Amino acid sequence: MTSAGVSDAVASPPALGRGDRVVIGVLLVATFVVILNETIMGVALPVLLTELNVTAAVGQWLTAGFLLTMSVVIPITGYLIQRVPTRVLYGVAMSLFSAGTLLAALAPGFAVLLVARVVQACGTAIMLPLLMTTVMTLVPPARRGALMGNISIVISVAPAIGPTVSGVLLDAFGWRAMFWTVLPISVAMLVLGLRRVTRIGESSDAPIDVLSVVLSVFGFGGLVYGLSSFGHGAGASTTTLWLSLAVGVAGIAAFVLRQLSLQRDERALLDLRTFGFRTFTLASALMMVMMVMLLGVATILPIYMQNVLKLAPLATGLLLLPGGLLMGLLSPLVGRLYDRVGPRILLIVGTVATSASLWFASGFDASTPAPLVLVFHLLLSLGLAFSFTPLFSAGLGALPARLYSHGSAIFGTTQQLAAAAGVALLVSVMSARAASLAAAGEPGVGAEMGGIHTAFLFAAVLSLAAVAGSFAVKGGKAESPE
Repeated sequence: MTSAGVSDAVASPPALGRGDRVVIGVLLVATFVVILNETIMGVALPVLLTELNVTAAVGQWLTAGFLLTMSVVIPITGYLIQRVPTRVLYGVAMSLFSAGTLLAALAPGFAVLLVARVVQACGTAIMLPLLMTTVMTLVPPARRGALMGNISIVISVAPAIGPTVSGVLLDAFGWRAMFWTVLPISVAMLVLGLRRVTRIGESSDAPIDVLSVVLSVFGFGGLVYGLSSFGHGAGASTTTLWLSLAVGVAGIAAFVLRQLSLQRDERALLDLRTFGFRTFTLASALMMVMMVMLLGVATILPIYMQNVLKLAPLATGLLLLPGGLLMGLLSPLVGRLYDRVGPRILLIVGTVATSASLWFASGFDASTPAPLVLVFHLLLSLGLAFSFTPLFSAGLGALPARLYSHGSAIFGTTQQLAAAAGVALLVSVMSARAASLAAAGEPGVGAEMGGIHTAFLFAAVLSLAAVAGSFAVKGGKAESPE
């Protein structure tokens, strides 16, 4: 018979101390700011091309360069989190981000702005793995769902409202206002964090493996460069594009072999023993599928709304805002539900809603009313809100504490790869179909609409894999490696 004390402990897990709540709160706000910054460039790019007098092939590197830097830095964060005191690492991340933001606001031309974006990306790459590792370390398992719900707000709402914020600032003040608005917030979070963030976990003094860093740069950097060039039409030659993909694949293969050797002595830059845990591996794969759909659709949808439905950029951003707000409202609720019912039911609801929204969107045409587009985006947002929290919580919760930092870094790395792949896949599908229809004599808007329809249909078919995978995810308790 269970004693009353034990029963109470199970029913009401211990609350976080005030200091721990402050640390997590600071990290949440700081991460929200850096991810919001990551997504404001899309709407601003056409304005920047005109004002900085650069072509689209050159200008797109303001986004692709940011993504490329993230893909190179994130694999190193697992090592950094274990070996650098939390306060120091937070200070470095937010200092880099703040310095990059200031440089971007003052940039006299494209070259300086691109450097500023790279500096910003170095800080951004550290923040999300640092936040997830801190939550997994400080929060007891019974309360992790609620906290991961807050992280889901950061991951999902910041990209969702980024275009709206960008559109409003561009319309009222110009492109520099995007950075001047973010700068005081980032500096305030830097100062507050240096005062309140404390050391989390134990530090290790193992030296960094330089060869692993080099291999990760060529592997992840090459792959993301190739995918980004492929998806954005960066103007790279076919030979250069495929060569970068080949270098990326070879680099990742060599990186994996190197980590398998180093992890025997606990010296791996990215410990791949995380993939020995079934739930983590499955959650990582499903997260990649969801990110492919999220970022791919986030690229295709504004093209459809502006080029086919003829909506202005500001109207496009405002129409997407309710979906972002819905995700923000739902994420804490989903987190609390996770603590009660576990991941499977939530994931089934989330992936089915996501899939249903994409099948619905595959029927859009040039005469679709804007309110139906809003309904689609709300249903998609609901599905994503019910998916992200269970995937983060169950995936990381299956790992032992010593692998939290590596698991967080792997989640971040695979998300960047999936983001690049999602944009590349859907834009390429759209472009190929549009070109085929144009060659067959279809008028311009009709050909573009045909390409967009095919891209939505491709995403809808892909979503069925996420639905199937959701049934296989189990509870997010620590597992034994298989």
